[in-house]
Amino acid sequence: MSLEIRPADSCQYDCVSLGEIMLRLDPGEGRVRTARQFTAWEGGGEYNVTRGLRRCFGLRTAAVTAFADNEIGHLIEDFILQGGVDTQFVKWLPYDGIGRTVRNGLNFTERGFGIRGAVGVPDRGNTASSQMKPGDVDWDHIFGTCGARWLHTGGIFAALSETSAEVVLEAVQSAQKHGTIVSYDLNYRPSLWKSIGGQAKCQEVNREIGKYVDVMIGNEEDFTACLGFEVEGVDENLRELPIESFKKMIETAVRDFPNFKATATTLRGVKTATVNDWGAIAWLQGEFFQSRSYTDLEIMDRVGGGDSFASGFIYGMLTANDPQEAVEYGAAHGALAMTTPGDTSMVTVKEVEKVKAGAGARVVR
Repeated sequence: MSLEIRPADSCQYDCVSLGEIMLRLDPGEGRVRTARQFTAWEGGGEYNVTRGLRRCFGLRTAAVTAFADNEIGHLIEDFILQGGVDTQFVKWLPYDGIGRTVRNGLNFTERGFGIRGAVGVPDRGNTASSQMKPGDVDWDHIFGTCGARWLHTGGIFAALSETSAEVVLEAVQSAQKHGTIVSYDLNYRPSLWKSIGGQAKCQEVNREIGKYVDVMIGNEEDFTACLGFEVEGVDENLRELPIESFKKMIETAVRDFPNFKATATTLRGVKTATVNDWGAIAWLQGEFFQSRSYTDLEIMDRVGGGDSFASGFIYGMLTANDPQEAVEYGAAHGALAMTTPGDTSMVTVKEVEKVKAGAGARVVR
């Protein structure tokens, strides 16, 4: 079982992402409402995947996004450059001095602990990336002239504005034309959709984009909210996910979207904010592939765990083109990424392969 992926030597990039990249302000072990200082990181659901593919797995990646041309935009750019992701496709918009016409997004995120869940407070209205529109990016140049084996984008960027959703459609259609694999993380965020039509609009947008997706990524809430597929028997506190019910939902989804070549999702049982059961499952060409289970996984910062799963899964498909290897890489990478602060992975491929093989947490000297 495999995907038809463009050869590495025919493309400049292994993966290109499309999405907003924000400045994350992190109060550490404290709370946003009482913080006196913050640690700054970069982060964005789509970008986190290409950053992980570059920094952890050593693949060639680029990010397509937009920034207001000011000091905050260049700070985020500096973070991206430190992660090794190519920035040549970043669109810079003139800054008006106060952010009335365009600005860069901020994301205040506290990690949670024990019974107190993680909290995100995005401040992203009127951002440069939300103002991207069809025609801003020469997709035929990226996928045709430069060449990219994989495009990763998702529902967060699609929810930012009417025009950002149109940019996603333009990108995925061009990718399909050039034989580039398209993955899409549904990443449902109620706060992004509630002022622009809610769940009905979310489903309208995502079901149209879904027609051009090869690899659909999302958990049970994502498939229900974004595509309208119900999974029965999910505990409201997400302490247990009924895998058989989820499998039935995926089988229904791929009948509606015969273009789906694969789907993938994390399996998370939330005991507390800092202790989860963790794993992953993928579907490809009629078969399911499940990762090993990580029971009572201790978590420092869960934000970005799903993105790190996606980058590990994509790495497995790009290098081995094997869904079982891919889901194991994804689960191991996501588990490790949640042991460090920030949205993005701080681990190495050797560490991922060690955990993937079942190694424990003995000290390394």
